[in-house]
Amino acid sequence: MTIYRATPPSIPDDPESTGRIPSVRRRRRAYWAMLAIITFVLLGTVVIVEVYTDAGFSPDGTTPRSEVDDAVPERVKDGGPVIDMREGGQPESYRMPKNTIALTFDDGPDPKWTPKILDILAKYHAPSTFFVVGTQVARNPELTERIVREGHEVGAHTFTHPDLARLPEWRRDLENSQTQLSIAYATGRSTVMLRPPYSSFPDALTDDDYSTVEQVGQEGYLTVLDDMDSEDWQRPGVNQIVKNATPSNDDGEIILFHDAGGDRQESIDALDKLIPQLQARGFKFTTVGGAMNLDVNPQASTADVWRGTALAWTVRGADGVLRILWWLMITAGALIAVRTLILFVFAWAHARQRRRTPWGPPMNEPVTIVVPAYNEEKNIGAAVKSLARSRHEGGVEVVVVDDGSTDKTAEIIKNLGLPNVRLIEVPNSGKASALNTGVAFARTEMIVMVDADTVVEPDSIHRLIQPFADETVGAVAGNVKVANRRGLIGKWQHIEYVIGFNLDRRLYDTMGCIPTIPGALGGFRRTALSQVGGLSEDTLAEDTDLTMAIHRAGWRVVYEESARSYTEAPATLRMLWKQRYRWSYGTMQAMWKHRHAVREKTRFGRGGLPLIALFSVALPLLAPLIDIMAVYGFLFLDRLVTLIGWGAMMVVQVITAVLAFRLDRERLRPLWTLPLQQVVYRQVMYVVLLHSAFTALTGRRLHWQRVHRTGELASAPGRIARDVVG
Repeated sequence: MTIYRATPPSIPDDPESTGRIPSVRRRRRAYWAMLAIITFVLLGTVVIVEVYTDAGFSPDGTTPRSEVDDAVPERVKDGGPVIDMREGGQPESYRMPKNTIALTFDDGPDPKWTPKILDILAKYHAPSTFFVVGTQVARNPELTERIVREGHEVGAHTFTHPDLARLPEWRRDLENSQTQLSIAYATGRSTVMLRPPYSSFPDALTDDDYSTVEQVGQEGYLTVLDDMDSEDWQRPGVNQIVKNATPSNDDGEIILFHDAGGDRQESIDALDKLIPQLQARGFKFTTVGGAMNLDVNPQASTADVWRGTALAWTVRGADGVLRILWWLMITAGALIAVRTLILFVFAWAHARQRRRTPWGPPMNEPVTIVVPAYNEEKNIGAAVKSLARSRHEGGVEVVVVDDGSTDKTAEIIKNLGLPNVRLIEVPNSGKASALNTGVAFARTEMIVMVDADTVVEPDSIHRLIQPFADETVGAVAGNVKVANRRGLIGKWQHIEYVIGFNLDRRLYDTMGCIPTIPGALGGFRRTALSQVGGLSEDTLAEDTDLTMAIHRAGWRVVYEESARSYTEAPATLRMLWKQRYRWSYGTMQAMWKHRHAVREKTRFGRGGLPLIALFSVALPLLAPLIDIMAVYGFLFLDRLVTLIGWGAMMVVQVITAVLAFRLDRERLRPLWTLPLQQVVYRQVMYVVLLHSAFTALTGRRLHWQRVHRTGELASAPGRIARDVVG
């Protein structure tokens, strides 16, 4: 056992160790507050507004006549369709004058059907009344303005088309006031007419309906029902609609049609026949207000116009954001499908090629294994013993760099008494500096870097350096596996590692753009390390930074799946969050640092870096939308279609996992946790990635966050403990 003490280069002070902790905490609070505000705004505008404004409804039709409700006065049941309770006291009702028709249209305006109906009305000079839905007005203000400009009237038909009789009083007020604001925004006018959704004739009013009529009357509305229902909402055919809307005598009628809520072509064709027929019989077409000599669309106040503008922009803004989210979700789904197909093709081809094509003549050159260690007393013994016992004809030397540990890490190494192990003790200066120190003390051209929480199989070091038989290879990635797989978190990480290393890394290897040589097991040619200046402290992902630098220097970086190591993964969600947060943030730092590679004439720069950005950053950032929209669809859209879509994505995940496990000769038993992983673990990873991206965009500096070790590595189950730890 040889022991050295060295002084590494100094590094800048950590702000959290210089007495400025209150300032750091304030920045953290501000950061989290900003993140919470952005999340709230997104969820508020998209989910709350869209759920409220996109409530589905069926078109209004005739309801059965009421025979058992006693609260409705007989004078209302037997009266006309226009009910006036604005003055309080006894209700007044009005009918249309003889030979007078008021065509009324519900549920619009609709961008497809309302313009065609307006064209028919203009053709026959038939002014009409449109009972508009507030959300449709907010989305189609130009159509509402055209309705008024062409001499028609508008009345309120609520904001989201609910059954007012089933709503509490405050919600009725909200529905009606928001509709008024929408009309004010679109036309500069207000309305005194209201037609409750799902209402029809006066004698069909129930007690609950009548209470609604009383309330809206107190608010200043005329309730406008109808005399005749064209039943166009049932689409019974043009001739039947015409028949339903044709008066049997010369009585005046308020006739119900629809300009939205479905296919309205039959309504348009029926109007083209009905209007001239009734005009030929001497009927006059007018509006409801015109028949009563009332100005039912007075000027709106400036305040209502401005408030209506804000309301409309909120609705349209939420619509826009939701459309963007849908398109991004579709993009994410397409990327997942393309990625899955590419993974299958390239991973299978990669596995076949590796079995058939050797790297070259056997590599038996001596190897130096560098192990950086900081407070690793729980795992360092098992790790170093597994490395020192490696079977390699050229021999291995293990250089452990104790990076200023405050526990028994150095003492444990000394007590091992292994002849091929050297201990170098340095003041704490970080992992990158510790690795550079170990490389400086190495005596060989072939260098392997292994984390102190990792054990390797006896043949792994020998297998890892075989690709160096190709003189263009500068670095080799090993196959890292999770050792502590007992709990759910361990199983989920095991699945993630197997899929990541056996599919993604095979793909990146084939494309010549492996982004990361894992710290748990990576081989390097000393010449390549010297050419790029060793490991840098510019990023928190020093392994990714180094790998990209080796790519840019013109070296090949390859994957050797038969070189296996086993690492202790985080055992709690809190520690997992810290680790992945650092990884994600560090990867983004490394990509930004090497962004100019895209202008270089290298395989990595022209194809590799964009591919990594697409599949390792963009796709994971978009992937949460699939789950978000799935939840949205399940709660508020067609549940069956949503479940089928989500199930299809689940099937793709299962097939992908099975392929990865088969290629790596792993048991399929842990895959029973895969569905739960998609529901829980994947969401945590989404949040971590979004958190990292937000941190990067806001320019907040992230400091090293060390993962707490449990010491489970030495007690890893099955083959790992038997064949590796010993």
